[in-house]
Amino acid sequence: MRSYSIQEISEVINGVIYGSTSQSVTATEQLEKATTSEISFIGNKKYEKYWSTSNASIAVVNEDISIEPGENRAFIKVKNADLAMSQILALFAPPAPIFHNNIHKTATIDETAIIGEGAKIGAGCYIGPKVEIGANTVVYPNVTILDECTIGRNTIIWSGTVIRERCHIGSECIIHPNATIGADGFGFRPCTEKGLVKIPQIGNVIIGNGVEIGANSCVDRGKFSSTILGDGCKIDNLVQIGHNSKLGKFCIMAGNSGLAGSVTLGNGVIIGGSASIKDHTTIGDGAIIGAGSGVTGDVPAGKTMLGYPAVEARDALKQWALLKQMVCGPKK
Repeated sequence: MRSYSIQEISEVINGVIYGSTSQSVTATEQLEKATTSEISFIGNKKYEKYWSTSNASIAVVNEDISIEPGENRAFIKVKNADLAMSQILALFAPPAPIFHNNIHKTATIDETAIIGEGAKIGAGCYIGPKVEIGANTVVYPNVTILDECTIGRNTIIWSGTVIRERCHIGSECIIHPNATIGADGFGFRPCTEKGLVKIPQIGNVIIGNGVEIGANSCVDRGKFSSTILGDGCKIDNLVQIGHNSKLGKFCIMAGNSGLAGSVTLGNGVIIGGSASIKDHTTIGDGAIIGAGSGVTGDVPAGKTMLGYPAVEARDALKQWALLKQMVCGPKK
């Protein structure tokens, strides 16, 4: 079992110790569940009230904390407790699944594929013709990577993922289980003779560096050219990104949200859970779309939108307040 003193942890996160305890730390846990040997954290002042009833001896806290640690307990004060806790979690992270051989004997790898130095290919994988996989990339069991795809360095692709032909994924990416990259976009047109006619989707998907895509999410290939995800984008589970959409750098999409075809997101856009964005819509840099919102038109940079259909947040809140007053009557 790994164990660290409070001094060792404070050095890792560049914190300042307040209080005193000889208790060593063997794990991390939230305040309500922590034992004396588990370190917790307080990232917001509203959680201070839980400290008095917590069994944790040590907590990582923001600098603006207004409570004292107490007897034989201590705080490690930092500028951002959430970021510091991510460093501590890394200390206790269990090892990744083991590869006894870099290339499993049951993996099927086309003779024209190029596998970089130190890359690992798990059992039951299929690596198609002219695929290129960068150095130290890990492909877990039962992944399919079809013809002419490229994968950068130090990328992790978890089991069940399918990466279809001619798609390109950058370095330092993480693709979680059962994600699908490069499936056909949803393109059909009515035809009097045949009903619905499928429109061929002949483009691909291009994913930048440092992108993370959650389990069971889908990024559809472009109809003409490419669906593009910029560097640093973070995509949650069960997200749909439609054909020919373009995401700037460091965009966030929470679970069950979706982009229809040809949506453009600027840099740093945040899409809340279950939000939906109409096709051919542009959302400017730094805009925020609240959870469950439905965006039907372009959104300027920096705006926060709420509701269905989505309007500026302050207008949505006024509408909801008026509606509540109409239904429930004025406060007594």
